[in-house]
Amino acid sequence: MLFQAPARAITILDAEPVSLANGEEIYQHICQGCHMPDGGGAVGAGHYPALAKNRNLASRQFMARTLLMGRRNMPAFGARHALAFIGRPAVLTDAQIAAVTNYVRTHFGNHYTDAISAAEVAALDPPAAPSADLH
Repeated sequence: MLFQAPARAITILDAEPVSLANGEEIYQHICQGCHMPDGGGAVGAGHYPALAKNRNLASRQFMARTLLMGRRNMPAFGARHALAFIGRPAVLTDAQIAAVTNYVRTHFGNHYTDAISAAEVAALDPPAAPSADLH
């Protein structure tokens, strides 16, 4: 029997695009380390809010924007913002942010079925307009 090395685990501190395809995989590999497998959150070395039965998640834009840009001690996962944090966390695409947002909003006792699309996620973080040269 040949020894087969385990597949590399994706973690919150991967400084590269993540290749996971669906919201459940993204949650399991990146989010549950802090927010727990049941979405119940944790308190210890930090405060990780519960995602289970969380009324803030009624707004799909709230969760998607939090993932894009970070919030308080949570790192940003949007490509334009992720690299601003120490540790350079994993980078998620707009489609992946939409997928994990939709997954969390329909699991852990949450019943928010109005899904967000990748296009809506992109619209939450439009690129800055180029500044006009005033010389």
